[in-house]
Amino acid sequence: MRKKELELVLAPEVAFDAAQLEHELLKSAKLSPEDVKFLHRIKRSIDARGRQVLVRVKADLYLDNPPAEIISPVYRYGDVSKEKAVIIVGAGPAGLFAALRCIELGLKPIVLERGKDVRSRRRDLAAINKEHIVNPDSNYCFGEGGAGTYSDGKLYTRSKKRGDLLRILQIFVQHGATPDILFDAHPHIGTNKLPKIIEALRETVREAGGEVLFDMRVTDFIVERGEMKGVVTQDGQEYIGESVILATGHSARDIFETLHASGVTIEAKPFAMGVRVEHQQSLIDSIQYKCDDRGPYLPASSYALVQQTVYNNRQRGIFSFCMCPGGFIVPSATAPGEVVVNGMSPSRRDSKFANSGIVVAIELEDMELEKYGPFAGLHMQQALEQKACQMAGGTQVAPAQLLQDFTNGKVSKSLLETSYQPGLASVDMNELFSEDMAYRLREGFKGFGNKMRGYLSNDAQIVGVESRTSSPVRIPRDKETLEHVTIKNLYPCGEGAGYAGGIVSAAMDGERCAEMIAAKVKRVL
Repeated sequence: MRKKELELVLAPEVAFDAAQLEHELLKSAKLSPEDVKFLHRIKRSIDARGRQVLVRVKADLYLDNPPAEIISPVYRYGDVSKEKAVIIVGAGPAGLFAALRCIELGLKPIVLERGKDVRSRRRDLAAINKEHIVNPDSNYCFGEGGAGTYSDGKLYTRSKKRGDLLRILQIFVQHGATPDILFDAHPHIGTNKLPKIIEALRETVREAGGEVLFDMRVTDFIVERGEMKGVVTQDGQEYIGESVILATGHSARDIFETLHASGVTIEAKPFAMGVRVEHQQSLIDSIQYKCDDRGPYLPASSYALVQQTVYNNRQRGIFSFCMCPGGFIVPSATAPGEVVVNGMSPSRRDSKFANSGIVVAIELEDMELEKYGPFAGLHMQQALEQKACQMAGGTQVAPAQLLQDFTNGKVSKSLLETSYQPGLASVDMNELFSEDMAYRLREGFKGFGNKMRGYLSNDAQIVGVESRTSSPVRIPRDKETLEHVTIKNLYPCGEGAGYAGGIVSAAMDGERCAEMIAAKVKRVL
C-alpha cells in the first residue's frame, strides 16, 4: 500500500474549505488528482498561540486503494430477536451504545427509558422554558439520548483507555453525523442535529430485533441469592435477562435510593459544583483569536481554564467545564423546587453568547459522610439547587450576578441580556454558596482574569447553579469484569455509575459492559 503522510499549517480560509484544502495537500505532495485514489483527513486543530491564527492539518494521500475501513467503515447488525436478552436501564449514550454492541455480539438488548422519545420530549422542554413546569421523567436530563441530546453534543474525551474512540465517532457518522467529526480535534454534533441521530440509533436497535421502550421508569430490582435477575417498572411489569446494564445517568437519584434500599452497595464520590458564566461570544473571540472579527472561517472560540485555591489549608481546583461557544444556558432541573443550569451549542455555534460551567472540586472530606453516608454529595447538590430556586423566586428563574460584582461582593443593580430563556433574578451569589465555595469561586475568577485579559468584568455574568457536572454517587464494580462488587450480573455503567464524563466516554463504557456480558454468556453456553 502506497501513501503519503502530510502535516500542514494553513490559514483558516484554506483549512476550512474542502476544495482549497485538497488543492494544498496535492500541491504539497507534488501530486495531481489522478495520482490519488483516496484522501484521508486525519486531524484538524486550531493553533491560536501566535499573533495569527493558524490551522494544523494531518492527512494521508493513498496512491493505491486504501483498506475498506478507511474509506467507509460500516457496522452491521444482524437479527437478535430470538437471542438471549440483556436488560439496559437508560437510553442515553451508554445505554444505546451498549445495545448496539450487544447486537453485534449476538445478544438481544431490551432498553428501558424512563422518559419520552426525542420528539415527544420537546414539549416538556418547552414547558420548562416557558411555563416553568418540570416533568420529573422528561426534561433536559431524562429522555431518549439522555442529557447530551438537548445539552450540547461535544464528542471529545480525555480518556485514552476506555475503548475505541474512532469507532464511536464512525457509528455516529453511520447514523447521520457529519464526517467532519472524524477529523476535527474537538468534534461537535450540535443539539439541533443530535435528536435525528439518536432516533436513527434507536431504529437500528429495533430493526435488529432489540427493544427500546419509553415511559418505563424502573422502580425495583429482582435480586436472588446475590444475582441480578431483572427489574420491575412503574406499571409492575418484570423484565428478566441474562444481565442488567444500569446506565441511568448522573441525575437518577431515585435509582440510587432504590439500590441502597435493596442492599446494593453504593458509595459517595468526588464531584464538582458552581455556576455558569456567560460572555458575549465576540469578547471571547477577541481574547482567544486576538482580533476584532473572527471572520467566516474560524469557529466560535472556546477556552479551558483551571486555578488552584486554598481555604482553611485545603487546596481545591476551580475549573471550566462543558464550555459552550456560540451557545445557550438551559434549565436542567429534574424535580420541582430546584434550579439547575447547563449549557448547549447548536451545530453552527452561532449564538452571540458563550457560556461555560465554572465549578469547584468537591472532595469526600468536604462532605458530611457520617450524617448522610453514600448520599452525602447528593445531599449537597439538592440543598444548593433548592436554595437557588428559593432565592430566585421559586420558579425556573435562575439567580445571577454580574461577574465583577460577584468578585467584589456587590449586588448587581441590573443584569445583562441572557440566553437563559426562563429569565434571571439579581441576587448576591456569595450568599447562595457556602463560605468556602464562594471564596474559591471568587479567587478562581480573579485568576482567570489574569490568564485571559478582559474575561473578568461586568460585561459577563454568572448564573446558578451548575451542580450536575457528574454523579455524586459511585456504584462500585470489579475493575476486570465490570460487574458490581457484590451483585452478580449487574453492570453499573456510564456517568450515573461514576465511570464516564460525557457522551463519548459513556458510549465507550456501554460498549465495554456489553462485551463483558457477551464474554460471560458465551463461556456459560
